[in-house]
Amino acid sequence: MTSTTLSADGVLGAVADLLPTLRERAQETEDLRRIPDENIKGLQDTGFFRLLQPRRYDGLEASPIDFYRGVRMIASACGSTGWVSSVLGVHPWQLGLYDDKAQQEVWGEDASTLVSSSYAPMGRATAVEGGFTFSGRWSFSSGCDHAQWIFLGGLIIGEEGTPVDFRTFLLPRADYEIEDVWDTIGLRGTGSNDIIVKDAFVPEYRTLSFMDTGRCYGPGQAVNDAPLYKLPFASVFSCSISVPVLGMAQGAYEAYVGWTKERVRASTGGKAADDSFNQIRIADSAAQLDSAVLQIERNIAEELDYAERGERIPTSLRVRVRRDQVNATAAGIAAVDRLFESAGGRALRSGTPIQRFWRDAHAGRVHAINDPEKVRVMYGQYELGLKIQDAWL
Repeated sequence: MTSTTLSADGVLGAVADLLPTLRERAQETEDLRRIPDENIKGLQDTGFFRLLQPRRYDGLEASPIDFYRGVRMIASACGSTGWVSSVLGVHPWQLGLYDDKAQQEVWGEDASTLVSSSYAPMGRATAVEGGFTFSGRWSFSSGCDHAQWIFLGGLIIGEEGTPVDFRTFLLPRADYEIEDVWDTIGLRGTGSNDIIVKDAFVPEYRTLSFMDTGRCYGPGQAVNDAPLYKLPFASVFSCSISVPVLGMAQGAYEAYVGWTKERVRASTGGKAADDSFNQIRIADSAAQLDSAVLQIERNIAEELDYAERGERIPTSLRVRVRRDQVNATAAGIAAVDRLFESAGGRALRSGTPIQRFWRDAHAGRVHAINDPEKVRVMYGQYELGLKIQDAWL
């Protein structure tokens, strides 16, 4: 299937058709501690992973808004699959910023090749002729079992032994080991295992400076000139970490509504659906989730407008994207908590969707990019005219 036979609407329609199957496999996914191969294959067949991929490599170059809508749907059926689909699905956008030599190595023979990641600067790189010698150990590489390449964060060490640059290094599967350590109470099915690299050679063209992405630049823009590839990395990636949590909250909402329609209180014999407090919880949760989605989509649409006009995206908008991104995660957690606490004791049973969504959403919340205090401080500093020092802007 190529981009000429795909459309964003068609992809989202195919994803919607896949949701019942993903929902049925949710417990299997958790038990495996990784995404089933069938889930990844099913998503590949829908064209989902092509949404943000360059057209030159059979991608759609769709709006991130369409991508986020797909992620929310997937996460509403299975939290772990939604999380991994978002992480693996946003990487084609980032690879589009790399030198075309790197893109060709990954997609030249198979445009469906997937890339996983771990961005924390745990690696150490030393310059050698043509590139770098690279080593390190990273945690939390979600979906790494399904990827043949990986993005890894690392510091370039200068002659005096101090860091001189922070880059993302792209390595093939032969250059790293996966250590199975993922055993958690939430997002159990993501297979977010450790990555180990020992003295691998990484050519210069397979690195991307964080400072460059911070100023909305990458050498790949020479061949991928769509406005999509002129958006801030911190905007596109950070929202890809919040949106799955909103999807999980939506899944909890749908499970709660269905559960409440049928539930009869053991203590009174009354129908839970007749309880006005349950009705209020439903209304408040729905409104909160809708508001969070609208804010994210508004912000990304505004950034795209600037990129399409060839104008610099203002800092005021970029800090607002981050503010609303962490607030969206908080909204998802608040909605899940509000529903879960009145779902009743039977919702605690293993295998029930509400408790799984509750655990998965809270696991997603602890990702560093979802830290609300740090981002709110940054927003307040900007509004007060103070200097901001944050690479994730």
